[in-house]
Amino acid sequence: MTAAVEAPAEVQPGMYDIPADLYHSDPIPGGSLSSTGARKLANECPAAFKYWLDHPEPAKKEFDFGTAAHKVVLDDGPELVLVDKEIWNTNEVKARVAKIRAEGNIPLKQRDLDKVHAMAKALREHPEAAELLEPGSGVAEQSLFWEDRGVWRRARIDWLRHDGTIVDYKSARSANPSKLPNHIFDLGYHQQQEFYRDGALELGLTELVCPFKFIFQEKEPPFLVSVIELDSAASSIGRYLNERALNTYALCRQSGEWPGYLQTPLVSLPPWVERQYA
Repeated sequence: MTAAVEAPAEVQPGMYDIPADLYHSDPIPGGSLSSTGARKLANECPAAFKYWLDHPEPAKKEFDFGTAAHKVVLDDGPELVLVDKEIWNTNEVKARVAKIRAEGNIPLKQRDLDKVHAMAKALREHPEAAELLEPGSGVAEQSLFWEDRGVWRRARIDWLRHDGTIVDYKSARSANPSKLPNHIFDLGYHQQQEFYRDGALELGLTELVCPFKFIFQEKEPPFLVSVIELDSAASSIGRYLNERALNTYALCRQSGEWPGYLQTPLVSLPPWVERQYA
């Protein structure tokens, strides 16, 4: 189902067309687990996750740029506002930037605004990426909410095609497929894929096997693009880590305890050191 601009007070499982700030504020009473949260829980201790949850990160320039690129490429999202000053450290400019962000919009310098438009132009010239994001072929920035074994989960899809394919757009330092494996692993994109697939399947938005495409685009000229799919091993590992995160989240919520690191673990030196001295 698709709801109007505001989610209801008592959220029902479904797909909602709501603003990003409402989604990120987590409108589920009592809280829900997002894809980002699942990635943190799978790779950090519960105490670190809980601190992150209770202390949202402030806006950063790199986040602004990524959001701006999504806005121009997907034609959906907050307004991009030009702050035509090279130096942003004066009180006047700081106040203006803060006001723009408080209104839910994205402040950008002229060079960054020009860059995101150049990126969008380059992406439209990439046959496969342009076809995946063809206007009218899907809907942008849809928020999914669903229950899973007593836990609410949520996800926000960049582009959901009418044929059921999920498309996720990433701006990156490199879109070279040979350099992406470490980048994908470090940022947990294999988990994100499976998390989104779970939501789409649970809500009946796709068939049993949900097609998923990542579009990576470089942030520097010539703004090269690659479209990739993850193999079955990456998908299986993503599902395993999401299960671990979901179980940890459920247990910690039930107990009200979010423990730190294990006490007195046995730590080995890196394998290459052991080989050197064997």
